[in-house]
Amino acid sequence: EKHIKLKLWPETVRLAKDHIKQGREVWLVTAAPQELGDVIAHELGLTGAIGTKVERKNGILTGKLVGKPIHGAEKRKALKALAKDRNLSLKRSYAYSDSQNDLPMLTAVGHPVAVNPDKILTRYAKAADWPIYDFKKRELKANRE
Repeated sequence: EKHIKLKLWPETVRLAKDHIKQGREVWLVTAAPQELGDVIAHELGLTGAIGTKVERKNGILTGKLVGKPIHGAEKRKALKALAKDRNLSLKRSYAYSDSQNDLPMLTAVGHPVAVNPDKILTRYAKAADWPIYDFKKRELKANRE
């Protein structure tokens, strides 16, 4: 924990904190190992994290996955399970991503947002009239012009 330096866009941290201030649960859903997700979520004051499970033997991570990586359609499944478990409305939920790989997760919520998106996600978000945040250029593309 002490040796992890987070490199995050300040604007994304602000978005998360705004949701927290409004009383919403904020979860990090990541393909990274659960342990790393937990550290990041804790550092940011998030509700929690959902990440890829890695086998542990005698307190040591072996590198062997337990189940499927939380990626693509698996993120959507994990998000749906979380919503059911915590009685959350996906229709009222927000999701943020920069990657086309997260389209299954983004399309599962009522408020999807593309953040610093790759080309395919940019095209999809424009066609779907989703907000697009480009913090690399420090601008919000309202996508409603």
